[in-house]
Amino acid sequence: MAQTFGLIVGNRGFFPDELAKEGRNKILEVLEKKGFEVVAPSSEDTKFGTVETWEDAQKCARIFDENRHRIDGIIITLPNFGDERAAAQAIRLSGLNVPVLVHAFPDQLNALDVQNRRDSFCGKLSICNNLKQFQIPFSLTSYHTEDPDSPIFGEDLEWFGGVCRVVKGFTNLKAGAVGARPAAFNTVRFSEKILESYGISVETIDLSEIIGNMNKLDNNNLDVK
Repeated sequence: MAQTFGLIVGNRGFFPDELAKEGRNKILEVLEKKGFEVVAPSSEDTKFGTVETWEDAQKCARIFDENRHRIDGIIITLPNFGDERAAAQAIRLSGLNVPVLVHAFPDQLNALDVQNRRDSFCGKLSICNNLKQFQIPFSLTSYHTEDPDSPIFGEDLEWFGGVCRVVKGFTNLKAGAVGARPAAFNTVRFSEKILESYGISVETIDLSEIIGNMNKLDNNNLDVK
């Protein structure tokens, strides 16, 4: 089953809108090629399907909330500087508690005029700062800015997909603990209460119970064989 990412494409009014539009199309193309499904505002929902204002954040949050059972993780991508508050607000309002990856497009050194500059490098710093203030955990790409077509971004997407699978696998997990830990091994001790606070339950059983049940089975039992 394909993984699904919620996508937030950042935009900022005094940076080129066209870069945000092109960037959204590019990132959607890359995700589709990699086999990922995407939940994101459409161009009918917001300007070019980007998230720039408080109203955009509210619309994006509603779309994410409606698809909460599908979304495994959220990607924030910045084709230009982006609005640092809107992305964080969209995640907070959605109520989703899934992994977040922050990506920024690289500037072209020969296109740094007002009509073409992205400044996604600085925008990523601002958005990450806001995510920290909002207490929303996030992951970063290997390099601060990455071309979506680059091999390294492809590797980062695969890695992030793995992170999402692990987090989803541990959600509402019930773990079995056989016996007590050896007294001399503090390295394997853990807190059931801390695990419970993350939705992970632990069921304990004494090793003697397992041995006792095993001894009740006949050696000729088909299941034993």
